[in-house]
Amino acid sequence: MIFRAAELSDIKQMQVVRHLVKENTLSSPDLVPDKDVAFYLSEKGKGWVCEVNDQLVGFSIVDLKDKSVWALFVDPEFAEKGVGKELHRLMIEWYFDRTKDKIVLGTAPKTRAEYFYLLQGWIQTGIYPNGEIKFELSYENWTLKRLSRV
Repeated sequence: MIFRAAELSDIKQMQVVRHLVKENTLSSPDLVPDKDVAFYLSEKGKGWVCEVNDQLVGFSIVDLKDKSVWALFVDPEFAEKGVGKELHRLMIEWYFDRTKDKIVLGTAPKTRAEYFYLLQGWIQTGIYPNGEIKFELSYENWTLKRLSRV
């Protein structure tokens, strides 16, 4: 597995992975056009990808301006192989290297993603109007979680 910073040329493969997932699916593929992904990668934050045999199998994008995780998706064939955990680590380390402000995200309830984020040290702080669970991660919680892995 190769983990690296995402490039604009990765967007097509990122969209393929985004549409392969079984949870947190989009009601329409048109809801997240390529231009939006490019905007997040080039102006709002940064992204990372995981490749296996020259094929993209997962990606993450963090929004530094709005202090949120914009995307973390893994091809279901590569679930539970450490891809998501490493993509998460890369984006959160990058984020907290730039700010110590809390970061937020939303995910559907009763999904593997909900459980994943709890294991990574995120705290549930409410429910968004769309029904997604609101999670927050503080620099302090991230540091404690990271130190507990050493």
